[in-house]
Amino acid sequence: MMHLLTSPEAWAALLTLTALEIVLGIDNVIFISVIVSRLPEKPAQRARQIGLALALVFRLILLSLLVWLIGLTAPVLSIQGYAFSWRDLILIGGGLFLIAKATHEIHGEVESDHDASEKDSTGSAFFWVIVQIVIIDIVFSLDSIITAIGMAEDIKIMIAAVVIACAVMYVSAGPVARFVAEHPTTKMLALAFLVLIGVALVADGFHFHIPRGYIYFAIAFSAAVEFFNVLARRNRRKAAK
Repeated sequence: MMHLLTSPEAWAALLTLTALEIVLGIDNVIFISVIVSRLPEKPAQRARQIGLALALVFRLILLSLLVWLIGLTAPVLSIQGYAFSWRDLILIGGGLFLIAKATHEIHGEVESDHDASEKDSTGSAFFWVIVQIVIIDIVFSLDSIITAIGMAEDIKIMIAAVVIACAVMYVSAGPVARFVAEHPTTKMLALAFLVLIGVALVADGFHFHIPRGYIYFAIAFSAAVEFFNVLARRNRRKAAK
């Protein structure tokens, strides 16, 4: 342990891996923020806390199962010349779930059919929100931990990076969720991001890797444009008063 604390290489690996884990966690935060947006404030906060706690738990469990996880890349299914591993199947399933969920939410926003969801009891809605968060936590955890395995060699560095990244996710989830709830147009943008991320996950499952830099640049550019739109609307309201 002392060797790791005094090793510049270990610190460099920790900082690099932590930054990557935080970037990979952005997807998780956006999904949780969107999915809890229809819950009342207190259940929404509790759902966020449970979702992020589960994200940390799943990541630590996967880290403790490194040998098994590495074996996930071994082919288990072959269809017309395409060999799929368990990792591929999980990414494809998770990506399709993300696309379907985001598309359903976009339809709900466009058609404004909130009445049906409001008829459900808060307890039932809370339960289904947690189920959906668990599913997507597993998918994002898998992607995150495979990245950690490729970036670092010592499991202590991996655990430290994952814990720090989850702490950053925990702190940022509340403000992100409030911003999404206060600005409906940003929710539509976030849902579009989820479709984009879902497509990238499905592509990864089919061994067609879309460089994440392109995706994150598109998200950052769109978010910057939306930020200026929100700022402009706020200034117009102030001027009207």
